[in-house]
This record gives sequence, structure tokens and C-alpha cells, in this order.
Amino acid sequence: MKKTLALALAMMMVAAMTLTGCGSSEEERVVNVCSWGEYIDENLIYQFEEETGIKVNYQTAESNEALYSLLKTGAGDYDVIVPSDYMIARLIAEDMLAELNYDNIPNYEKIDDRYKNLSFDPENKYTVPYTWGTLGIIYNTTMVDEPITSWDAMFDEKYAGNVLMIRNSRDALAAALLDLGYDLNTTDEAQIREAYELLASAKEKGVYQAFVMDEVFQKMEGGNAAMAMYYAGDYLTMLENNPDLAYAVPEEGSNWFVDAMCVLKNAQHKEEAEEWINFIASTESNLANMDYIWYASPNAEALEFYPAYYEETYGEPLDMGLYEIMAAPSEVLDRCTLYENLPSETLTLYNDLWTELGI
Repeated sequence: MKKTLALALAMMMVAAMTLTGCGSSEEERVVNVCSWGEYIDENLIYQFEEETGIKVNYQTAESNEALYSLLKTGAGDYDVIVPSDYMIARLIAEDMLAELNYDNIPNYEKIDDRYKNLSFDPENKYTVPYTWGTLGIIYNTTMVDEPITSWDAMFDEKYAGNVLMIRNSRDALAAALLDLGYDLNTTDEAQIREAYELLASAKEKGVYQAFVMDEVFQKMEGGNAAMAMYYAGDYLTMLENNPDLAYAVPEEGSNWFVDAMCVLKNAQHKEEAEEWINFIASTESNLANMDYIWYASPNAEALEFYPAYYEETYGEPLDMGLYEIMAAPSEVLDRCTLYENLPSETLTLYNDLWTELGI
């Protein structure tokens, strides 16, 4: 319901902007943004445009690896991108990101210290955190025998044809590594190959109905699969349309991630990019975004105020069980790990194995 209301407001604003018109294209200021699907309250785009006069060209990529490929091939003409931690570290190492002028981003002060000085940007030169969350298993309680607690389920033949594996090499191999008891940041070739064999064997045995990214929404909401490996925030979106769904961070541990806004070194609209980042980093924008996309905010005020914001908006208390799936408590995060940027030879191995898997 809340997304229906948000979409209606967005359509009304688009109509109003169409009727009132804008300045000439020659005078138009622009910012080109690339993020993920289902990952922003669209009203924020229109609000930013109305407040600043800056036109937002908003595009999406399906994964960090797909985004990296777009950047390396020159297919994406972006100013602001929103990659995940490990990909940010890679882009910094390859000198592809611009250092930010934080004087133009005063809302950076509202980002909780927990999400600063992290391994991917230890000196806080390149990033402003956007969201954070966990990776886990989404499952349909009417289609499994018991609550899912282990990564074993993602490789179990008894669910053959009913499992959706994520179409992302880093995440898919992480599930296998964790199931085998290995570190998800391992550089040990033998361990990575063993994880690949576990994944390839399950694929060969027909465990996987499909390897998916955004298609997961339709499939899980429609009851077309028993389980999927995906992200907590997206689970909460799916839950609105299918109350039979549940979410688990497996007992073997998982990945907790931070996605952050960055400006590319070759950005053509750096001033506009920093205006966009500052706008999105505000408490007001973070509250709206949390309410729409169900991903936890790194803005300390927004994270604290959200339960009251929800109750004021909807006239009922926020289910704190759902809140703790969105903003995982320390006892969950303590068994989760951030991805690190892997050495080039390990990245090559990942790419080769993913190609061999034939996805």
C-alpha cells in the first residue's frame, strides 16, 4: 500500500512538471546517476529536480560486476554511482573515483561513525554511505518442511527446481564458501574451487530453477519458488505482497554490506553530483528512502527516528521484528563479514569459474 501511494504521488508530480515545463535544454543542469533496481523512493528524484533545477537521469545496473563492466567499456556515462563496499575498493585501486569535496556535502556529518573509515574507504575520501544490510535466504513457509537456518538449503536436492540462486558471482560463491566453513574473503584457490564445485554440482542436479537478480521479486512474490538468496531490504518489499515469506541470516554467517554514493573521476557534472549526494544523505531523504525501499539508513538520525516516523505516517506501530531484519542487531552482524576487494588473480579466478558455470 505504501508503495502504491508513493507511486501515485510520483505520477502526479511528473504530470505537474510536464504541465509547468522547464527551462531550455541549453541551460539545463544535469546529473547522471546509476544505482540498483527497486532502490530509491522515486519521489526524491522529482523533489530534488524541483528544489534545485537539476535534471536527474537515473539508470540501474543489475550487479556490481555488471556496473564495473559498463564503466570499463565506456557504456555508462555516469556522474554518481552506488556500488557496494568491495567494488568501491576496486574502483579506488584502479583510480576511477574522484575525491569528494565534503564542504559541499554537509549532511555527511549525519552519517553514523560505524559506517565511516571502513576498509573500502579508510580515509573517507571517496564515499558517502547510502544504505546497509544483510544477505540471506528468503523462503516461502508453505513450500519448505521447516524454518531455513543454513546455507545447506541452497544446495539441497530435495528443493530441486524450486531454488533461485543469485546471479552474482561474489554472492553465489560466498554462499558455497560459507556452507563449507570457509572465509567468504578467502584467496585460497583450492577453497574457491571447492565452493565452485558445490555450486556447479547443485546446478547440474537441477536444484536451481534460475539464477536471478531483479526477477526474484516476481518469482518469490508469486509463490513460484521455494527460496532465494537475496537481500534483507528486498525481502521486506516482497513480504508486502506475499505474507508467506520469511527471511534468515544462516547460522554459518553471511555478508553485511554497505552501499555508498561515489563520483566517477571522469564525471562531467561533479558539482551537481555533490548536490545530489548531499540531498540524498539528509535525514528527510533517508527516512523517505527507508520507508520505500526497506533498506537501513547509515544516517544516525533517520535510523533512530524511523519507528516514530512510520507510526506517524501509517497510524500504527512499526513491527520491530521487521525493523530488526532491515537494521540487523549486533548479534546478527557479529556473525557477518564485509566483503573485501580481492587480489587480481583471485578476481580472475572468480571470472573464469563464473564463465565455466555458464550463467
